[in-house]
Amino acid sequence: MKDQSSSATTRKTFTDYLRLWFKWVLDPLGRFFNRLGLTPNMVTVIGMIGNCVGAYFLARGDMFTGGLWVLIMTPIDALDGTMARLRGEPGDFGAFVDSVSDRYSELIIYGGLLYYYLTVGEPLGGMLTFGAAAGSVLVSYVKARAEGLGYGAKVGLLTRVERYLVLAPSLVFNKLYLGLAIIAIFANITALQRIWHVRAQAHARMQTAKSEGKKP
Repeated sequence: MKDQSSSATTRKTFTDYLRLWFKWVLDPLGRFFNRLGLTPNMVTVIGMIGNCVGAYFLARGDMFTGGLWVLIMTPIDALDGTMARLRGEPGDFGAFVDSVSDRYSELIIYGGLLYYYLTVGEPLGGMLTFGAAAGSVLVSYVKARAEGLGYGAKVGLLTRVERYLVLAPSLVFNKLYLGLAIIAIFANITALQRIWHVRAQAHARMQTAKSEGKKP
């Protein structure tokens, strides 16, 4: 029986398709930044700093400016990987730095929003922000934990790119409650989808081990 984790690992996500669709833009930009002497890790850090600036404006209640910063910084997530590929340096440490900085960036943005809602006394906004942040972290944690155990978990409705595609426009167009509610609901659904997906793989692995007379 074919291990389901291998097919799940190779399955393309929406993020993978975006990188393919916008390769004609990302590759020239990646070459340009490489010629400037920037490294992929430097671009990753620049993206995180840009999101910190956006979070500052969000904490002040300037959702439009903060949303623009978040929107502009979103492509950085793909650009650092493109630069590493063009340099022939797609290393594990670079991927690790990218993943960690992505989590920091996302939580910093939600931190700015939470600070604003606490300051103005809007508990609903604060709870929606908490729900969105919790779902976002769980989506990433479930995938990382699954891969650490040898399973694949690249499935679900609302991965990081989709969350940013919901969050940034909701900030810019002042529909923040709607955007946060969508993320809070569907990010947590995505985490549950991944848990269920890993459960199916674990069950299949156990059945294979039993049929071969091995311990699972």
